[in-house]
Amino acid sequence: MVATRWALITPLVLVIAVSWVPACAAAEQATAEASTSVAGGATAGASSTADAASGALRPLPDDVDLSPAFLEDPAHIKAGRKLWKQCRHCHGKAAYPGKAPKLNPGRYEPVFVYDRITYGFEKMPPWKDVFDATQRAQLVAYILSNRFSP
Repeated sequence: MVATRWALITPLVLVIAVSWVPACAAAEQATAEASTSVAGGATAGASSTADAASGALRPLPDDVDLSPAFLEDPAHIKAGRKLWKQCRHCHGKAAYPGKAPKLNPGRYEPVFVYDRITYGFEKMPPWKDVFDATQRAQLVAYILSNRFSP
């Protein structure tokens, strides 16, 4: 009886194992591609942002300044800090755990942060209709600054 049950279970285990391995490989590849686009994909002053759905790059509007001079300007960092009050409901210290992912600014490039703020991602709504391009860039300046505190 035990041998019969094992004979029925063995094919099922093999099917699960065979289907699980490619799924894991695909997930690892997607994670590697995502981390490349976050950490090393684009740099400050680049002319595009990543399309969250397809991985393609969206054009960065001409009126957006993500240069080091803009991002390091204390006035822009201060303005971004004031705007952050809207973001901290989901990303702030009091929001953990749960509402939104904890931010890790050391891993992000400016165009990536700008893209997420502008177009949203998964459950995060787009903010392009709430904040203008300069305000979104100021948020980037604050988030990537050494003064950032969720």
